[in-house]
Amino acid sequence: MLKVAIIGRSEIMYDIALKLEEAGHLIVCIITAKEAPEYSVKANDFYDLAKVLNVPFAQSADILKYKELIHNSSADIGVSINFSGIIPGSITSMFPFGILNAHGGDLPRYRGNACQAWAILNGEDKIGLCIHRMIGGELDSGDIIAREYLPIDYNTKVTDVWEWFKRRIPALFVQAVNQLSIDPAFVLEIQSKDPKDAHHCYPRLPEDGRIVWRQSALSVLRLINASNKPYAGAVCDFERQQFIIWDAELVEEFENFCAVPGQITRIGNGFVEVACGEGKIRILSAEYGGEVSSPNVWIKSIRKRLT
Repeated sequence: MLKVAIIGRSEIMYDIALKLEEAGHLIVCIITAKEAPEYSVKANDFYDLAKVLNVPFAQSADILKYKELIHNSSADIGVSINFSGIIPGSITSMFPFGILNAHGGDLPRYRGNACQAWAILNGEDKIGLCIHRMIGGELDSGDIIAREYLPIDYNTKVTDVWEWFKRRIPALFVQAVNQLSIDPAFVLEIQSKDPKDAHHCYPRLPEDGRIVWRQSALSVLRLINASNKPYAGAVCDFERQQFIIWDAELVEEFENFCAVPGQITRIGNGFVEVACGEGKIRILSAEYGGEVSSPNVWIKSIRKRLT
């Protein structure tokens, strides 16, 4: 059994706390911050959990304010995801076992932001999920304690990856904490510090989901899937209004054709097909004028184009 400090936000962090408690570890304090708008579990939920567990609770993005609370908790280890600030070395060094963090990338590759979207765009065949020991003041560095992979292909949506994260991150944290309670020196992999081994990912913005129809159908499909929820979606225009594509697939039937990229080539029951620079995609679900439906609801003629 280890004494654990919970440091973070989100419904996944909440589930981690519950799973660690169920596994026999002792939660000794909870430190959170104001929730992001998309989180279903709020700071008040963590406060209520702290009351149930009868442990100290703190809410602030400035974790340095709570050094005394951490010291008095006698925590062996911290677990953290989605905390709203970088945790400095003066805090990580307070824990004999360090602070563990979950990262949705195959460390040391895919460090940084939007790693899952970049992996889909880059045509990777798997996405890594790592539990690593944090290095104070740094992001996505430190020894890896546990790792799993999700196999992906060009049909995988970033939404699917996030659902997998929700299921697997709490269990992988329990695995890592259990392993360290048995062997405090355990390391699955010492993470390389050589820059050539890293693959740094920078943030993506909503406008990065703009479809360029002259690209190949495969590239367009990957963009649609990489831009899916929780992101803003892959966008184009239809009759001068924004058209968001949420679900699509490759058209597998071979056809020699001449068409301007973005041309509607077929309209069916529940779909429309669109010409790309190479090949076609079949759009199955889209959003137009604030309504989500099959695209054939709005697109009625093969004389129409998406731009």
